[in-house]
Amino acid sequence: MSKVIIITGAGGILCGTLATALAKEGHKVAVLDLKETAAARVVDQIKEIGGQAIGIACNVLDRKSLIKAREMVREQFGSCDILINGAGGNHPKGTTTKSHLFMGDLESKEKLVTFFKLDPDGIGFVFNLNFIGTLLPTQIFAEDMVGKKDCSIVNISSMSAYRPLTKIPAYSGAKAAVTNFTQWLAVHFAPVGIRVNALAPGFFLTDQNRKLLTQDDGTLSERGRTILDHTPLNRFGKPEDLVGTTLWLIGNDSKFVTGVVVPIDGGVSAFSGA
Repeated sequence: MSKVIIITGAGGILCGTLATALAKEGHKVAVLDLKETAAARVVDQIKEIGGQAIGIACNVLDRKSLIKAREMVREQFGSCDILINGAGGNHPKGTTTKSHLFMGDLESKEKLVTFFKLDPDGIGFVFNLNFIGTLLPTQIFAEDMVGKKDCSIVNISSMSAYRPLTKIPAYSGAKAAVTNFTQWLAVHFAPVGIRVNALAPGFFLTDQNRKLLTQDDGTLSERGRTILDHTPLNRFGKPEDLVGTTLWLIGNDSKFVTGVVVPIDGGVSAFSGA
């Protein structure tokens, strides 16, 4: 049965792939992204395969922008059945230069960002984008789900929520908040029949992290090699690897599943490193 699906951050690689896959299944997909051109690109891809989609420029940290987007979706597709909170990301100002603090770093003449020099505004930006950027869209769009059947929410957490990555304390902490919020929402919304689950991707190559994981010639960086050494399936995730789990979580085959966060990590969480 066709559903109205809203995906935030859908102009990016991962959620853009989800949007296209869900449209291919016959669903009506609203592609929301801060950048109108990014949303339009995904919509064009969906229409090329005969799918139904609309692109909407939307700021997930602005209630007025979200309410406007909700009205546009209602007018063209009807009320929301499925919400995928895909907007998120990291910021250099919430990132340390090194993975560890070493003696001498505080007196170093290099331009190092140590833990002590992390910018509170940068950390706040990362927390807001990932956590508030999940909370606000849920407040706006989930209201349409109350009283309807077979509605659900899928958040995007991260494996770094469980085992924090070096250098990115803000992102790891924010995704831990998304995981906790997913569980909280699942309990809160249970009486009105809205299921809430999340995906926890491992390491996927995207435009945002490509320079961290690979070098200019395409070979692995030191960080990239370390990651694959701890990934039993010995590769980075592909955007398509998220599709099957997403289809399951929003479908009737998982109608007794709520409050779970599904690792999609190539086995990272199962490997002790030895």
